[in-house]
Amino acid sequence: MLQTLEIKAFFFNAKTDYLPYYKQFNIILEEEATTKDLLAKIQEQNENFTYPKQKLVFKINGLVVDAKQSMKDVVKRLGTSLQVDPVNAYRSNNGLKINDSDFMESYELLAPFASEEDLKYYKTLYALHYSSETEKFDHEYIGDAILILAHKLIADGSEYKEEILKVISDEDSGLFDCEYENNLFNAQDHTAVIEELKLMVNPPKKPSLTNKLVSRFSKKKQLTRTTLRQTEGKYIAYYAGDTMDNIDYMHKMIIRAGAKILLFSRANKLSGLSLIKESRKLAYTKAATTMLDALDSGAQILIVENKDILSMFKKHFAAIEKTIGREIDLELISSEDFTKQAEDLENI
Repeated sequence: MLQTLEIKAFFFNAKTDYLPYYKQFNIILEEEATTKDLLAKIQEQNENFTYPKQKLVFKINGLVVDAKQSMKDVVKRLGTSLQVDPVNAYRSNNGLKINDSDFMESYELLAPFASEEDLKYYKTLYALHYSSETEKFDHEYIGDAILILAHKLIADGSEYKEEILKVISDEDSGLFDCEYENNLFNAQDHTAVIEELKLMVNPPKKPSLTNKLVSRFSKKKQLTRTTLRQTEGKYIAYYAGDTMDNIDYMHKMIIRAGAKILLFSRANKLSGLSLIKESRKLAYTKAATTMLDALDSGAQILIVENKDILSMFKKHFAAIEKTIGREIDLELISSEDFTKQAEDLENI
């Protein structure tokens, strides 16, 4: 069965172009075609479209795929209107070809403690390295792949555990800048590995007697309830974060409140909560990016599922605005508060 696709493809040549640009293509593929076949078809229509023949990884609609990925699966998940980009546009030097020297530069951090087998393993993490969400916010970030290798070395019983931990955590853009999430089409979850590394560097301290007494006799701080001024006719976005369980229900509640659902690209991305202690500026930047994505997409109200994230947004709101250099004119409310108030409105 033939499949017709509308493709928006990335073009850039560092020798001749000042800025990247895109061109549109209509591509017909066989059902068994791979992503590499897609790129070949684009190149048939425009010889200036370039891509690497080795270590081929690139992005389709923001997700990282390799050369063997089935286009049937891509279309099933993403549809027939697709955007093709280099795996890292910041490092592109000719179309989908990138300067990937940073991949091995990161490896050099652990090379003194690694074997040939470890190097082979690290090279299998090439796509993972370039699918990092953190790199979008910090181009100097050492990469998720080197952190995964560090954990493997330690788990395998390396005698250099302390040296390995020191190297990956001493970097300005290292372990404590990582709030793990990746953009692989076939996602891999290494959250537990990253958290283990962080605990190795900073093991939890036993609470002092004073802290125990304070905790025992003080009431847990409650998030102040937000009262919505108005919902009728407003555009409301729902920030679900890393959970997908409540999306359909919240969208129904938005409609029942007489409002309009506003979708935005970072609705399921992380926003810096786990970074707030060790990498505050990066946490503020991620939080601001999420809120501004909703605001610039047209939202007037942002419902936040996770109460801890909402508390961070509110507590550090002024610092978040200062970090990003913009005012964020957005009304924030928890999903619990919004649901309760929407139900109350129905009962009036």
